[in-house]
Amino acid sequence: MTRWYEGPLAAFDTETTGVDVEQDRIVSAALVVQECAGGRVRATRWLVNPGIPVPRGATEVHGLTDEHLQRHGRWPAPVVEEIARALSEQQMAGRPVVVMNAPFDLTLLDRELRRHRASTLARYLDDRPLTVLDPRVLDKHLDRYRKGRRTLTDLCAHYGIELEGAHDASADAMASLELVRAVGRRFAARLERLTPAELHQLQAVWHAAQARGLQAWFARQGTPEAVDPHWPLRPEVPAAA
Repeated sequence: MTRWYEGPLAAFDTETTGVDVEQDRIVSAALVVQECAGGRVRATRWLVNPGIPVPRGATEVHGLTDEHLQRHGRWPAPVVEEIARALSEQQMAGRPVVVMNAPFDLTLLDRELRRHRASTLARYLDDRPLTVLDPRVLDKHLDRYRKGRRTLTDLCAHYGIELEGAHDASADAMASLELVRAVGRRFAARLERLTPAELHQLQAVWHAAQARGLQAWFARQGTPEAVDPHWPLRPEVPAAA
């Protein structure tokens, strides 16, 4: 029987105007699908005119300027609906979706759907969640005592994954997919008996524990930053009274 990390996987990634999931916007996104390790890759890419200025700092990361997005990007409303439907298709196909740092990309997509479609990601998924594999959560749990950063670039270097064109949504999605396959192989003895659905549930627990540990570290440093324990999607922030 084919191990899950050698079988069908999809991967999703976004590039954005910033790092605030409640306020920032998607400027590009990609979904890549591969039916088996080493197989042909199908990629869908979206370029978005976010309707707000793109900060210089964000452009320096992903290279997408206001001028380029206004000329070549599409309006957000139809794009975010297409993305949500594409993710729903992965769910219906029973294909796990790899999302590096899932609470960022999936929450930001959910907020864009609320903003432009008066809907939610859950509604597009018929309230049946995606099966998500997050290489950051997996690596941090399986190799928890390793020193160093765990960005996509760092993890790719650690696992020997080639990452060309970092901060391009398609390149990052493909690298994340290959990264999950590499994590699966390296920790096969601990992972191969688990189904992706079981791993999804475990990652929610692992991420919460990781968030508590980071929150405790911030407290010791006297840093007021709050760490959200929810995974793979953060709950909606209640509107101010």
